[in-house]
Amino acid sequence: MYKNEFNQKRWLYLAVGTIMLMFLGLIYAWSIFAGPFKEIYPSWTRSNLSLTFTISIIFFCFGGFLSGKLITRVKSKYIILLAGVLLFIGFFSLSKLNPLNHEASLKLLYLFYGVLCGSGVGIGYNSIIGSVNKWFLDKVGFSSGVLLMGFGFGGMILGSIVNVLIKNIGLMNTFLILAIAIFIVLLLGALILRVPGSDDLQNHIKSVDTSTARHVKKDYTPGEMAKTNVFWFFLFWSILVSSSGLLVINSAALIAGSFGAPAVLGLMVSVFNGLGRVFFGQLFDRVGFFKSMIINNILLILAGTSLLLGAFSNNIFLIFLGMLVVGACYGGCPSIASSIIHTFYGAKNYSVNFSLANFSLIPAAIIGPMIATALYDKFGGSYSPNFIMIILFGFVALFFSFALNKNSSK
Repeated sequence: MYKNEFNQKRWLYLAVGTIMLMFLGLIYAWSIFAGPFKEIYPSWTRSNLSLTFTISIIFFCFGGFLSGKLITRVKSKYIILLAGVLLFIGFFSLSKLNPLNHEASLKLLYLFYGVLCGSGVGIGYNSIIGSVNKWFLDKVGFSSGVLLMGFGFGGMILGSIVNVLIKNIGLMNTFLILAIAIFIVLLLGALILRVPGSDDLQNHIKSVDTSTARHVKKDYTPGEMAKTNVFWFFLFWSILVSSSGLLVINSAALIAGSFGAPAVLGLMVSVFNGLGRVFFGQLFDRVGFFKSMIINNILLILAGTSLLLGAFSNNIFLIFLGMLVVGACYGGCPSIASSIIHTFYGAKNYSVNFSLANFSLIPAAIIGPMIATALYDKFGGSYSPNFIMIILFGFVALFFSFALNKNSSK
């Protein structure tokens, strides 16, 4: 009885959490909004528009940290509702921008999309993942992977719908619909989702096999976690893998076109980004953190090699294969991060600890695109140096994998 009842609850919450994260993942579809904004505000430069996404990533990280601090004092449903309110205000306000006032509208874009929507996504993201993972102590890698797949697919699946809406009803009306739709989804999800109580946790032990899980001796506070070598080794590993992915992902369509590959390759990279989150999540559950990280790094090195060989021989298949594997490795990074933080540092402070690990996205979002642009310009439009950097980053990440494993017993 315990097993059936417990499983029914946790699979329901996993499904609800994944749907909510799909809607939150829409913020990664910024490129869909950038083009229409450029048409409405022709004075805005490319750097003006790209800064919007950078701001949203920064406040995504700070929002996640705030959520982690709040979850120890406030019920998760109220935190998710806070995320819904911020996203409603952000998207609703975007629908009211003045097309005639370019300068003021740009500042408001940074505020509404970058600050409010970015913070709202970070708050909801962290609270949802933290709540659902508590139901999957025996399969934290799997649950993290499925949730993060939903987040990764959100920009692709809902982004396609948004693209149709923009063409039919205009950008501003689309923002109005998004404000209402996202708020309703988060409201309903908040009313359904909850964290396991003491009875649920007792049933968990009775109904699932946790013999393969690594049990920590204590729950680490953020300060205690930050004093461990394991955290810093993993943070640098995560920055390297994420930066490597962004060397390719941010320019996937351009790279594909330059080698004569179909434009659909950009979409396929997003698909493998999502699939990589589930694959590495399940891999973590089966073989542990060290082998998961090593496999990720080896695949990343092989992907960079495939891309480099494809560039030298102008082989579309090698380019296609390399880009898909890079997407999968990039997607696997947050799944491994979620699993490692939960496994090494405990469930009690998981949300805030996980939010600190997510700060690796900030340097990665700067390093990857910056290096990609600098190398592309310096070498006359060649992508080969970027592919070499992926290989180098992969080897350096291997060093941090071994260093982390060596210190894990402490």
